Amino acid sequence: MKSILIVEDDITYGIMLKTWLTKKGFQIYSASSVARAQKVIDAETIDLILSDLRLPDHDGIDILRWLIKRERMIPLIIMTGYADIQSAVQAMKLGACDYVPKPINPDELLKKIEDALKKSESGDAPLASRQKASSDGMASASPSDFLEGESDSAKQLYNYVRLVAPTTMSVLINGASGTGKEYVAHRIHQLSKRADKPFVAIDCGAIPKELAASEFFGHVKGAFTGALTDKRGAFVEANGGTIFLDEIGNLSYEIQIQLLRALQERKIRPIGSNKEIQVDVRLISATNEDLEQQIGKGTFREDLYHRINEFTLYMPLLKERKEDILLFANFFLDKANQEMGKHLIGFDEQACKTMEAYHWPGNLRQMKNTIRRATLLATGNFITINELADLQQSPTLPVAGMPLRDEEAEKRHIIEALRQTGNNKSRAAQLLGIDRKTLYNKLKLYGISDTL
Repeated sequence: MKSILIVEDDITYGIMLKTWLTKKGFQIYSASSVARAQKVIDAETIDLILSDLRLPDHDGIDILRWLIKRERMIPLIIMTGYADIQSAVQAMKLGACDYVPKPINPDELLKKIEDALKKSESGDAPLASRQKASSDGMASASPSDFLEGESDSAKQLYNYVRLVAPTTMSVLINGASGTGKEYVAHRIHQLSKRADKPFVAIDCGAIPKELAASEFFGHVKGAFTGALTDKRGAFVEANGGTIFLDEIGNLSYEIQIQLLRALQERKIRPIGSNKEIQVDVRLISATNEDLEQQIGKGTFREDLYHRINEFTLYMPLLKERKEDILLFANFFLDKANQEMGKHLIGFDEQACKTMEAYHWPGNLRQMKNTIRRATLLATGNFITINELADLQQSPTLPVAGMPLRDEEAEKRHIIEALRQTGNNKSRAAQLLGIDRKTLYNKLKLYGISDTL
């Protein structure tokens, strides 16, 4: 029988947990303070510790530090309210194996307990591995390249990703700049039956119009001036796998016709060649534009829209994922620490509040850049509000994120963004939640002067 020590100063809550876990077959010990918990650990054989973060004498992190100092490899799960999630993340950096938010979901807690005990039995206890990671007890950065998040909108998004990934459906990812569209495309590929085949990504907004056909379909030597060698296009490179077309709304009408033909007939013809090549690709597209509006204007083909839009995923804005803000902040901090060789622990209380209150017009991309800059500037163990000065300058612009359907309103907001930023295009694009190339396209579309 596995034994669990519950460290909880709320006696009623502790009794409830003890009763429930006893029914699940565990031997339960209880303590209401860090000092009492240490005595129980010294006197009894404990397989796992379930500790509240806030305790009368110290907190759950102090139990963790005490365990590390004494080289006791006991997995510890932190219980915390949402307001203390930053401290819970700090605890995981120091070696806690997991945390659970209050009010606790019993099924989720039981799974985390079982997972922690299995890792402990296999010799992969977090405390052991994390203590050896560095001399100061700091955890190594997560091996994952991305964090999906725990908010309801994130869970719904990745539930849809898991549903559509094994199918052959073409997917359109619709979302503002910086929300993580390319990661979602990668994830669909990884979970598909084509995971062992190539994943080829193309930024349609960055391809010069005259070279787009060559990028997609390739060319033969001498097909045009500058074609000094044969070139394999993206469709051939991705054959058998997945091709991801980012900002597909930027493609010219002529290329849209060629793309539709390639998708329908599963054949491409390199420029200057008389030979057709059979290709088998799964298409994933992304846009931050309103393609239906572009269809109405005659700049995007309706038949292509229906071909690429067999299933649509909508990316939530970062400001709509409040529960994920501190999780992503710590994730990007780990990445920045690793990149710069620094060992910052986290963010102080005021910095956390500022990040949670900020509206993040540039979404995850803006946050990543903000955290990297703050990590570089920080001189203590924690990032403070001093390193996040940009976030305190909240713009008065009434819109950020997705482009608007009302063209006149959108034009006014663009002009206002340029006015507020002194005609700084990069900053204006950030306020609007779009990238620079999209802003330039809109300036041209609406005939907005380059010097207001």
